[in-house]
Amino acid sequence: EAARAQLRAAVDLHYLAPGDCLLEAGQPSEKVYVILKGRVQAVQIRAEVEQHFADYGPGDVLGALAVIMGRARYRYVALEDTLCHVIAATEFKALIEAHPRFAAWFHAGLSAKRKLLAEQQAPEELGRLMLTRAGQAQLAPALFVDPATSLAECVRLMRSRHVSCLLVGERGDPAIATRTDILYALALAGAGPDAPVGPLARKPLIAVEAHAVLFQALVRMTRHRVERVVVREEGRILGTLGLTEVLSHYSSHSHLIGMRLERAESIEEIAEAGRGLTELVATLHAQGAKMSYLMELVSALNSRLMARVFEQLLPRELHSKVCLLVLGSEGRSEQLLKTDQDNALILADDLDWPGLEDFAAQFSAALAQLGYPPCPGKVMVNNPKWRLPQRAWRERLIRAADDYDSNAMLELAITVDARPIAGNAGLFEPVAEQIHSLGRNDALMRQFAAPALNFHTPLTLFGKVKTDEHGLDIKKGGIFPIVQGLRALALKSGIAETNSFRRAELLVDAGVLHPSDASDVQQALSVFMRLRLGDQLRRLRQGQAIDNHIDVRALRTLDRELLRDALRIVNQFKDSLSERFKLSGL
Repeated sequence: EAARAQLRAAVDLHYLAPGDCLLEAGQPSEKVYVILKGRVQAVQIRAEVEQHFADYGPGDVLGALAVIMGRARYRYVALEDTLCHVIAATEFKALIEAHPRFAAWFHAGLSAKRKLLAEQQAPEELGRLMLTRAGQAQLAPALFVDPATSLAECVRLMRSRHVSCLLVGERGDPAIATRTDILYALALAGAGPDAPVGPLARKPLIAVEAHAVLFQALVRMTRHRVERVVVREEGRILGTLGLTEVLSHYSSHSHLIGMRLERAESIEEIAEAGRGLTELVATLHAQGAKMSYLMELVSALNSRLMARVFEQLLPRELHSKVCLLVLGSEGRSEQLLKTDQDNALILADDLDWPGLEDFAAQFSAALAQLGYPPCPGKVMVNNPKWRLPQRAWRERLIRAADDYDSNAMLELAITVDARPIAGNAGLFEPVAEQIHSLGRNDALMRQFAAPALNFHTPLTLFGKVKTDEHGLDIKKGGIFPIVQGLRALALKSGIAETNSFRRAELLVDAGVLHPSDASDVQQALSVFMRLRLGDQLRRLRQGQAIDNHIDVRALRTLDRELLRDALRIVNQFKDSLSERFKLSGL
């Protein structure tokens, strides 16, 4: 309340006539302006030529960044009679120094604003899960034993130290044996108390870094179907973290879905286990979960669900002869709701199985039964085009190097995001190598990157968000340009990662993207996905079909500003892609 009083006392009223300049590009600002009435134009100077950047109107704030950073990025000129609230730079600086949350809103850009929004939305328990680091959690001590240690001695050690697992072997590269492993060996496998623990220990260790947040640990447990992970710091094992410890911070039901999937013995039981997925997404979204973490968790559950269907329908003796791939958004671990199926099969070259077509039909039908609609483009295993022997996949990719047809580019983009989730993942490795070899073909990469510029960014000439009678197609206008651009940059740079957020990080490591540009792109993508998910969940609650449109009119003021900032980042990213891939002539 004292801060509000301080702000009210500092505010003055200011009139601007048409043509009056508020701020000069490159110059510091003595004031911060809040437009009450009228319109102001921002102009950027490039190669000594003035270019219109955006228009601002009532509610917009100008000059804050110029005060913080010491200079304005653009020249701001009143287009009509304009009335503003004005705060002196000295008063504004005093406010941001005294009130960090007030400062966060004005600091350099989208990332800080979005973080503030997440803090406003997130409840205390989710905040703990998002902010608590694995290294700060209650870790069980890492108890190392020699592989020759008897099972009886292992049980005694675990009881005395109150731990549920042992690390077996060398400290640099141990295996793990859990209390359950030892119990099964003694009770069911006929092992005696004097038997060594070594043969029971399993590798590789599933680990998280000490700086990872607990939500990431939960995702890792879900993805690998384990209830305990090792926590490392600079290669050193600090201890182990169990599912119980993670869930003590958060009452998520994701682990229950995973457990039910593991126990399911029929398609009907798999369907029952997966029924809570949409509710889980809605709950986590409402609680302000970070989008990249939420997508990872849902992707892990989605992948396990599809893998369980695969395991139920494919005879066990054929599991080494077939690899199930997920493509598109699921391949990128970015699917949140059950949209259309995008999957494929790689078959061993020597596979001769008359039941293949029936299996593929049953698999696609089962996924439809589980709520995954058939793909309109028929990118599914029941389409012979998307179930091929390994050699045929490689030949298809070799041909892709010379096929610049738009449909061929679309199919290649889907394939570049492929991720194996069941069967023999080794079948994918030569195919993946063939995919990544395409990045060395400059002519192909130019055509591959071009679709990122296909759709107009929905901003008006004056920098406002543009919509039509259906709202705003956020996939075409925002998500696709970023996803396709990162996909093209990653392929050209030899980066095998498929997730868009991690692609951006690795492109920074490769020197392709500047850290601030990568952060802006990640945050913009996260904003688009959060807004789309919110609209889709609203439609589901109302019994409507979901699509990629959002109702901009229904957004809060803060969300509208985030959307506008994010769309401007899309324009900047498109400019950089056009320059890097020389797309202006296409």
